[in-house]
Amino acid sequence: MATDRTPERHTIPENPPPTELGDPRASSQQPRVRPRRLWFGFVTSSLCWIALGCLDILITWRACIYQEEYGLPSQPEGAMAFYVVVSLVLLAIAILAGVTSYRNWRAMSLETNSGLQAVDRSEFMALSGIIISITLGVGIVLLAIPPFVLNLCWRAR
Repeated sequence: MATDRTPERHTIPENPPPTELGDPRASSQQPRVRPRRLWFGFVTSSLCWIALGCLDILITWRACIYQEEYGLPSQPEGAMAFYVVVSLVLLAIAILAGVTSYRNWRAMSLETNSGLQAVDRSEFMALSGIIISITLGVGIVLLAIPPFVLNLCWRAR
């Protein structure tokens, strides 16, 4: 009474279509985060910090150039308000870049379960964007404080 059992052969396709969200084959076929969002988070805070430094020089120069003839520099009334508005707008943009970098990094780190690491270039750009945004956001705040303490034109001397 011997039964003839032959093993069943199951054929497994070489590349089955990815079905799960965390499947690495699914992430290699299409980008997880658009490159435009990665670059926005990585570069924008730096550009905001540089722009505030340049605008600080231009606003101070323009506000005080016509008063230097008389020897007593005084700032026009609208210069300080304009400087505050520019500083706040650039700080808000830098914060938005940091939040975008954080969302990019969380989206990529949840897919790869990498924790606080950067496994590939995209994760590195997102994690670096967070660090750059925090650092230069503090730099923007520190660059915006002196006009509240010192007169714009005295600071330029």
